[in-house]
Amino acid sequence: MTDNRDFVDLHYQQNGRSTATDALGMREMQARAYEHRTERFLLIKAPPASGKSRALMYIALDKLVHQGLKRVVVAVPERSIGRSFQDTELRSSGFFADWKVAPYYDLCAVGKSDDGTSDADKARRFCEFFGQTSARVLLCAHATLRNGMKMLADDAFDDTLLAIDEFHHTSADADSGLGDIVRRVMNHSTGHIVAMTGSYFRGDGIPVLRREDEARFTPVTYNYYQQLNGYRYMRNLILGYHFYHGSYLDHIGEVLDTTKKTIVHIPSVNSRASTRKKYDETLDILNLIGKDEGMDYNTGIHLRRTSDGRLLRVADLVEDDARKRDRVQGFLQRMRRREDVDIIIALGTAKEGFDWPWCEMCLTVGVRGSLTEVIQIIGRCTRDCEGKDTARFVNMIAMPDVQLPEVKVAVNDFLKAITASLLMEQVMAPRWNFKTSREEVDDGDDPTRTIVVEGLRPLSSVRTRRIIEEDIDNLTAFVLQHPLMPRAFTDGVTAERVTRDLLPKIIHERFPDYTDGEVDELCQHWQLNALFAGREVTQDSEGNRLIQLTNRFVNIDRLNINLINEINPFQRAYEVLSRSVDAPTLKVIQDTINVQKLDMDIETAKRIFHGSYKEYVRTHDGHRPRMDDPSPRVREMAAAFELLANLKRKHDMGLAIDN
Repeated sequence: MTDNRDFVDLHYQQNGRSTATDALGMREMQARAYEHRTERFLLIKAPPASGKSRALMYIALDKLVHQGLKRVVVAVPERSIGRSFQDTELRSSGFFADWKVAPYYDLCAVGKSDDGTSDADKARRFCEFFGQTSARVLLCAHATLRNGMKMLADDAFDDTLLAIDEFHHTSADADSGLGDIVRRVMNHSTGHIVAMTGSYFRGDGIPVLRREDEARFTPVTYNYYQQLNGYRYMRNLILGYHFYHGSYLDHIGEVLDTTKKTIVHIPSVNSRASTRKKYDETLDILNLIGKDEGMDYNTGIHLRRTSDGRLLRVADLVEDDARKRDRVQGFLQRMRRREDVDIIIALGTAKEGFDWPWCEMCLTVGVRGSLTEVIQIIGRCTRDCEGKDTARFVNMIAMPDVQLPEVKVAVNDFLKAITASLLMEQVMAPRWNFKTSREEVDDGDDPTRTIVVEGLRPLSSVRTRRIIEEDIDNLTAFVLQHPLMPRAFTDGVTAERVTRDLLPKIIHERFPDYTDGEVDELCQHWQLNALFAGREVTQDSEGNRLIQLTNRFVNIDRLNINLINEINPFQRAYEVLSRSVDAPTLKVIQDTINVQKLDMDIETAKRIFHGSYKEYVRTHDGHRPRMDDPSPRVREMAAAFELLANLKRKHDMGLAIDN
């Protein structure tokens, strides 16, 4: 059994703004970042393919030429991403200098495994860079930065710009090597920092920076909608989920379209979706693509002949052999033509920063660990490219098995998938401007995206205004990934309870030093953003603007803040989930969530089972208590039974394995 769902289908205007360039050759996001080039600490939050790497080049060259800095260190999470920071001609498009990286200090070069650049040698070259004056730029991986900094004093970064790509790899945790380096440069040197990321949210609940450090950064935010809406060619993005029973290898052919340029991300070997044999999985996918026609040994690319006669070129990045992998990665860094590669099979690579503009589809197997990872993977197929009008992200997810003992894991997978789809809609849909009165509306506000809401609390502080205007997507990520959020997917949780109790608790956890009034402001504005994202606006016969919310039309001109308490902003995703699975599976999900809500321990469950549960069964002709019974006491009995039944299944399974 399989089930396909396109959860989000977004269309964009193709206004060309995000790809058009100014007199200096800068795109919209790059020009916005360049305006803040004199700031010592700059945080650029922009989606994949928005041009962050070139924005860094412009800023770094200005700091070298006009601001008196002596050198630039650029650190990327993996070597393959270094391609984005290699030599670039900028003078030809109007800028005052070109970007040059001396080959000796390009420590991300791929395909030169025999040139003596071991990890130790890279760390040595890193330290050597600070003692010379001929080269101005060094490019390295995060690992090299960490290793090299172990041998340098803090003041080595005086008059140096440290640029960190994919900044969400940093952490405020005391044991984070990258986070410690950032704090050393900020507090014990005169160095500057440019931090770049497509998603300022780690997914593990640990903040990227300590609050006192984050406050010292000047943020430049360019959101996903601005980026995608400003493309010239791509006008449609589809996010879908493909649910399957059994092994994903038996169903991947149902969604893998070999006529599309595709990246296939197979599941981690520790994932529930994995067979634990990644090489066999790769071979199965290769055989599914077509008949083996050999390999191009100069590039490491597999040649496969499809059943309809097409010859496809497939890159295998699952391979662990360093020489083989480097040969393929080196070719991928050098490729310049659409026909060079058709399909890429990867496991932990080809995600953040990987540049393949012709990619039309990302097929990802298994639930990803964080929404940051989902955003990064989607970014591989959303680069603007001539001849590509639609990009598609498909996530294959195993359906919860009604008989599965570890049903909680399966349920959690489902909720992660639905939450991810909901977040993507928030991030990629157009933004709304919410005003507390018509007097607040100014000439710079888009009238088609501005709504006056009666009863809305005004944003009373600079920090709440900055979050709503610059950081709403990251707040959305935090809210939707919070462990309490699964409760919002159940019929038993009212919209009023979500908005009155659950949401303030989560936001206060994210900003513990904010006042109750500030938290309330953030709650109201966040809920409005969640409700309106991606909703359809129409005009009635009188010219009033109407918006469809959860199967009802609301007159925008008469919108009142109390409406938030009547509509659960998460309900749409739950309804999609309900339609996507069969009744037995849905019941397992519903019962499991209800058990979790009661937070019952084993001893309490045993006491209830041997007492009121057995008495209920005896007095009701053998019928068991049900989780959907209107009586809280009966639901508690049912929860006790479900908890003990799950434990028994696990125990029985363990005995079977032991025997």
